[in-house]
Amino acid sequence: MAAAAEGYKTILAPEDEFTHNPGTAENYNESMYFNVFDAGKRAGAWFRLGNRPNQRYAEMSMCVYFPDGRVGFMFARPEISDNSQMNAGGLRIDVVEPFKTLKVTYAGELLVLKEPGQMADPKVAFRNNPRLPCKMEMTYTGLSPMYGGETVKADGSPIEIDPEKSFAKAHYEQHCAAKGFIDCGGERLEIDGHGLRDKSWGPRHWQAIEWYRWCPMNFGPDFGMMFNVMGDGKGGVHQSGMVFRDGIYDQIVAAELSSNWDDSEYQTDLEAKIRTKSGKEYTVTGKVLSLIPLRNRRTAPDGTELTTRITEAMTEYRCDGKLGYGMSEYLDQIVDGRPLGRLAGY
Repeated sequence: MAAAAEGYKTILAPEDEFTHNPGTAENYNESMYFNVFDAGKRAGAWFRLGNRPNQRYAEMSMCVYFPDGRVGFMFARPEISDNSQMNAGGLRIDVVEPFKTLKVTYAGELLVLKEPGQMADPKVAFRNNPRLPCKMEMTYTGLSPMYGGETVKADGSPIEIDPEKSFAKAHYEQHCAAKGFIDCGGERLEIDGHGLRDKSWGPRHWQAIEWYRWCPMNFGPDFGMMFNVMGDGKGGVHQSGMVFRDGIYDQIVAAELSSNWDDSEYQTDLEAKIRTKSGKEYTVTGKVLSLIPLRNRRTAPDGTELTTRITEAMTEYRCDGKLGYGMSEYLDQIVDGRPLGRLAGY
């Protein structure tokens, strides 16, 4: 489990796999995310459902990376009445056994793009590409311990947070095996692979973080990694994450990241130098295989238009002579047309 700062502790219980009381914060968000990659097919997918019960809607995202480079994507904001379940917009998440087995299903449509970059302008993307019926079933089995939870004071009392500056008050992750299928327009993709899932809850604005680079990956059932490099909005940079090996998590204490870019300032490849709490060092290289650019826009109370760009890339990783797959998810606030993390050198 991730370490907490002095004077605080991190707690996590099986009950946290289920939904929480949203409280009164208007922007409360309870989110569950899953990815999976089949190394034999060089295909993958991710799914996310974020309940915003106090705003009466959910954020539903479904994304598939086909072996031939096409990307299937769908986003919706279905209406919800409460936070009693993770089931909206055709995406459903069931906890079969906390920390061990979860099932994810989807029934709806998928926009299939031969040129995923068109999603930079969603209106153009949805106008120029086919929407096909899609059904998905995926069972996730935990391979690793749990990483993270809710950080509280040493006496167990909650930390006071400002909802307007919050991204989440609690967050945890787990490396998994995943097996199932995705059927899109009659084209069936059988999946037997590995991935990572996460959950977070608490008030969230996508604009609360200046930029981050989140890179989860798997090299098989017994070797995985996640590192996160994040700007703190004050000129500082924080690194976190873990290496999954020999059945345990070894916490990452340093992650030096460099990225290369194309003309749209999307990541094309990356290299990271990783050091763990146990003193082990790793060099990780990543090559983007397929990328789709997404965005979130919000009007601030003072009328300022805020734009967050999130580039979601299926990425081929190499480390310690092993080949693996995962995501490179780069989030940036866009200011004067430029991504802030790129300007910071990451």
